[in-house]
Amino acid sequence: MKRFDYKAKEKKTGKLVKGNIQAENEQTAGRLLIEQGYIPQSVTEEGTGIFGGKGHISTKDRIMFTRQLSTLIGAGLPLATSLRTVAEQTQTKAMKSVVEDILAKVESGKTLYDSFSEYPDTFNGVYLALIKAGETSGTLDLALKRLADQEEKDAAMLSKIRGALVYPGIILGVIIAVLAFMMIMVVPQVKGLYEDMGQELPELTKILVAISDFFGAFWWLVLIILIAICGGIYYAVKKTPAGRKIADTIKINVPLFGGLFKKLYVSRFARTTEMMLATGVPMLDSVKIAIEATSNVVIEEEYNKSLDIIKGGKALSESLKDRKYMLPLVPQMASIGEESGKIDEMLGKAATVYENELDEQINNISTMIEPVLMVIMAGLIGVVIGGTLLPIYSLVNSIAA
Repeated sequence: MKRFDYKAKEKKTGKLVKGNIQAENEQTAGRLLIEQGYIPQSVTEEGTGIFGGKGHISTKDRIMFTRQLSTLIGAGLPLATSLRTVAEQTQTKAMKSVVEDILAKVESGKTLYDSFSEYPDTFNGVYLALIKAGETSGTLDLALKRLADQEEKDAAMLSKIRGALVYPGIILGVIIAVLAFMMIMVVPQVKGLYEDMGQELPELTKILVAISDFFGAFWWLVLIILIAICGGIYYAVKKTPAGRKIADTIKINVPLFGGLFKKLYVSRFARTTEMMLATGVPMLDSVKIAIEATSNVVIEEEYNKSLDIIKGGKALSESLKDRKYMLPLVPQMASIGEESGKIDEMLGKAATVYENELDEQINNISTMIEPVLMVIMAGLIGVVIGGTLLPIYSLVNSIAA
């Protein structure tokens, strides 16, 4: 089912009205409008106008939808009624369209899992697996609650990581702005002063003048190159397997941030496995989905080796031992869980430990980076000052002599 925006006139009054309607195609939408007493003026598929696109469904939209649906189903409302209520309360146009389409599919006899499966860009493998397990076991409300809780934790963690990068970004921006100002405004004046006095520029100042002249004459070329480089990197990372693998390798090996990303991926793996097992998903499927949930191809390649070990009949703890990029607490807690019959709880505790460590590490990042950035800023600005102010001072001394 698709959504169509329409303009139509009422047959009785001739009044022009606007709205949207669900149908298989434009012809069906037009026929439905006629049956409802309208004369269609225009019928276009939603999102195919001048600007196109149906809008972006954010993590916040998905969490709110999941939480609301869980609450309504847990309160005893039928699935179709719950979906209809959520659709009425949803403010985001893109999310509302998806929910209404899912509702139409459910009312036509499809399972919730099959309906959600038609939106892989909105609902990932973890989401779909938990929906399927919840439907099968009759615990759909609990599965949805776990999903909402976990997505909120993931969103909060990513927000903290981005926040930790804001301060270094501001400092770098200030450094670039100060250097640009001095190169554009100060260096050319020093050059002119020396030319007026018939003096030869010092070597360091000559280098700065050459750089300033180049950027002054070819700033447009530099801009094009920067845009091309940024665009090329974005395309390589987002569209090519090799580019994404390189980016993911850098993430887990870059100084200072590498350990942070490893803990993020390990905690995500442990938390997702806990959710899967607690909802009744078989061990092999749980681990496979949890590996995909790490969202790092290098980690996935390494962790996938555990699947063959599990298929061979060995325990999860054995499959994770000595695994590269796997932190030691997870296999240890898995082993304890296997002995006590509470493997999901133990994995959850391991995830909590690493999540707490991540919180502390993220809070310390700005403090750790600040001295390094200050040294870099002082060094770069010192070079520029040395190439501009010191020659002026020397020139004044020579004139005075």
